[in-house]
Amino acid sequence: MQDETLPLPIQSPLLSASTGAKIRHGFFTRHGGVSDGIYRGLNVGLGSQDEREAVLENRKRVANWFDLPLEKLATVHQMHSPDVVVIDSTYDGERPEADAMVTATPGMVIGVLSADCGPILFADAQAGVVGAAHAGWKGAVYGVLENTIDAMIALGATRANIVATLGPSICGENYEVGPERVESLKELNPAHAAYFSPSPNTGHAFFDLKQLTVDRLIAAGVKAENLGLCTYPDEDRFYSYRRTTHRCEPDYGRQISAIAILEN
Repeated sequence: MQDETLPLPIQSPLLSASTGAKIRHGFFTRHGGVSDGIYRGLNVGLGSQDEREAVLENRKRVANWFDLPLEKLATVHQMHSPDVVVIDSTYDGERPEADAMVTATPGMVIGVLSADCGPILFADAQAGVVGAAHAGWKGAVYGVLENTIDAMIALGATRANIVATLGPSICGENYEVGPERVESLKELNPAHAAYFSPSPNTGHAFFDLKQLTVDRLIAAGVKAENLGLCTYPDEDRFYSYRRTTHRCEPDYGRQISAIAILEN
């Protein structure tokens, strides 16, 4: 296994300005890990075929960046669902089936994995409540963003105080979808037509999932930011499911986006 320098994640100007020193967050890249080959770097995907020892070391490095041990890093078994779970001090390391988490418990790191889908980190620093959501097209259109906000409010957050940032994910110019996706999303909501642009391939279209995500966050009443980072062309920093598929590679790594309320 290689041994890169420790992780140095990307941070959100909006989250950083809004949370101060009470909350720490990071959109981790593939830099700073020990995985090799097609997983080179900080692959945290337990569902990948990477060596488990390497994945656990990478996850430990993420937790350590927050000055916390590996057992304080909570993730979920992502299903492209709108489901959200609450994480607290009783977290036992199991990964419940869901696509978002919220917590008001200091000293817990909550993180979502991605490799083209949108990782969104949420925070209400005044209330001391944070959230993390994984939103592919299914999660985005079926409510994972709104459900995360509602779950934060149930823990004491205030909608007007919540800020949210969309991290590294695939951009519209690299996200071509077939006619069945175009039609199904337009049937679900005619307003979705605004997120499609013409493709050279008949019936296909480019889909701007990033803009859809940010628009839904704003419509839900929170302040939102898009970091504008595209996973597909940036192989040095990001894993990409679509890039892997186009290359006919056997598997792919996953990066993590994580947030924690710091202990006093």
